[in-house]
Amino acid sequence: MATNIKHNLTYQLTHDLGKAIVTGTYKVNESLPTEAELSVEYDVSRSATREAVKMLSAKGLITSRPKKGITVLPEESWNMFDTDVLGWILSSNPSLKVLKSFTEVRAAIEPSAAALAAVNATDEEIAEIAYALERMKAAETGLDDPLDSDIAFHTGLLKASGNPFIIQLTDFISTALKVSIRYTNATKGATGDIEAHTQILNAIKSGEPDTARQCVKEILDEAIELINSNL
Repeated sequence: MATNIKHNLTYQLTHDLGKAIVTGTYKVNESLPTEAELSVEYDVSRSATREAVKMLSAKGLITSRPKKGITVLPEESWNMFDTDVLGWILSSNPSLKVLKSFTEVRAAIEPSAAALAAVNATDEEIAEIAYALERMKAAETGLDDPLDSDIAFHTGLLKASGNPFIIQLTDFISTALKVSIRYTNATKGATGDIEAHTQILNAIKSGEPDTARQCVKEILDEAIELINSNL
């Protein structure tokens, strides 16, 4: 029980400090309070504080050295593929520039994932994508969540690619989609394009990689164009 409490306190401190760093409460190259001071400020044990500092160091947000203390690292050192780091960034009212950068990553990955899915997807994986599409349709009448169903469709493409490196990106893509889809849908004043997503599914079912690739590319090109028009 005590171990679980320590773990929870460690994670909560990691979360609080991580969010404070990405939102600029602690500036780049600025020193954080010492471990002893953080322990007092956040009312946690020194061991929990030490573990939180190690976790933030592993995520590339800080460096901690004897006699030099804890220093915030520049953004280019942050592990953007860490879902905690990405979540903190996206929960802090991210800029359109950040959303554009993320969508560009999607544009580099998802069309290829869809093309691979058209070749490699199992019947079960196709059924999962089809189910996500049915959820998207239900969401249009308020019978499902429009964001969750859209995310399920796109992460389904990654899983169906059969490529273990692409599949490893599922959590990263899912985390960022929660913000980017919400933004693009709000800007368009609509939920996900059912017809476009149906074309993707049909291309995968028919084993047409080029068509699947192009259909996903068109969706992401539209999203990037939407962001660019508001930058």
